[in-house]
Amino acid sequence: MRSIRTPATPRRRRTLLAATGLVAALALTATACDGSGDDKADAKPAATTSQAAGNSGGEVRIPAELANRLKEHGIDVDKWKNGAWKDWDKDKWLSEAKDFVNPVIEGLWKPERMKSAEEADKTVSTKDAAADQGASDPEPAPVQAVAEKTPYHDNAAPVGKVFFDSPEGSMVCSGTVVKDVNHPGRSNLVWTAGHCVHAGGKGGWYRNIAFVPAYNDLGRSEAQLTDANSSEIAPYGNWWADWASTSDEWIQGGSETGGAGAPYDYAVLHVRPEQGAKSLEETVGAALDVDFTAPSATEAARMGAWGYPAAPPFNGQKMFKCIDRPGRLSLSASLPTMYRIGCTMTGGSSGGGWFRVVDGRTELVSNTSIGPADNTWLAGPQLGREAETMYENMSRTYGGR
Repeated sequence: MRSIRTPATPRRRRTLLAATGLVAALALTATACDGSGDDKADAKPAATTSQAAGNSGGEVRIPAELANRLKEHGIDVDKWKNGAWKDWDKDKWLSEAKDFVNPVIEGLWKPERMKSAEEADKTVSTKDAAADQGASDPEPAPVQAVAEKTPYHDNAAPVGKVFFDSPEGSMVCSGTVVKDVNHPGRSNLVWTAGHCVHAGGKGGWYRNIAFVPAYNDLGRSEAQLTDANSSEIAPYGNWWADWASTSDEWIQGGSETGGAGAPYDYAVLHVRPEQGAKSLEETVGAALDVDFTAPSATEAARMGAWGYPAAPPFNGQKMFKCIDRPGRLSLSASLPTMYRIGCTMTGGSSGGGWFRVVDGRTELVSNTSIGPADNTWLAGPQLGREAETMYENMSRTYGGR
């Protein structure tokens, strides 16, 4: 089984690698909406300004179900929003699937806090990169990550950043707006990696999880973003996860280095706007279908990965993409085979979607999970029946909210 090495940094990097785009053949925005395009966002995005969903008089109103869950866990909402969430004592760190709580703390994710978030990264040691060659294809040649064209809302509208707080501090991953089969045109679902929402077997749910679609839409440099306002950093606003689901395999077997949970390292978020009333899909004007057929690597001529790499030589402020023919990667004969492509993306792009074109339509087929310390390739899980069940449960239970 591959060992995943966590680099020695002041904050352990937990996010998986990710990337962006499939050149002209993979148009994330153009193929995301059906028919007339009536659900298309305005050409120039703007931060939402309508009354915050669930707000009254500017005060966040906690839904009754969430308030009851918080009470069951002994959490005082006011104390939580005033900083009690920073208590990571083991008995305070909720871990079971049913224990997810993520009350909105309005204004927490300000531009400077977003820019300072650390990348989460999982790397595989080079000596183990050829593990189980019977089910693994040769290591792919590196594919140089290419910057996505700006503005992002015209070229990769469904892609954004996932922010969260961990015991090590503020962290960042990547994510993708996906369609909700039971609520067409009104999806509030975001696909990302399991390790971007839950620490795995020895931890629990991360906190203050929020999604920012089309982060830094114009692709401005770090220097240009020094005094950037919220609308420049988050043109479609901040979207808080009011529920998150990941696989039982990740919750039980995931670790700081990936562990046996890596082939099941996927998650879906149901989000709500910090301010605004429209759905996420209506707001950004695009969402992608998810392919749960788990096609073999030989069936897919090309796959592309999108994301915001944050570890050097990248800084997390711009969106990048890689495109390659996928191969197979086996961590163990007892675990499902993963996809692998060449890509130079680094940490911060973890959780970013992998896409392929099927009958002219762009579909999400995986997400970034693990990669080597020298950042030459990425691996992502196959999305089969277990992932589909997780998605369907989220859609049925929370999609209409």
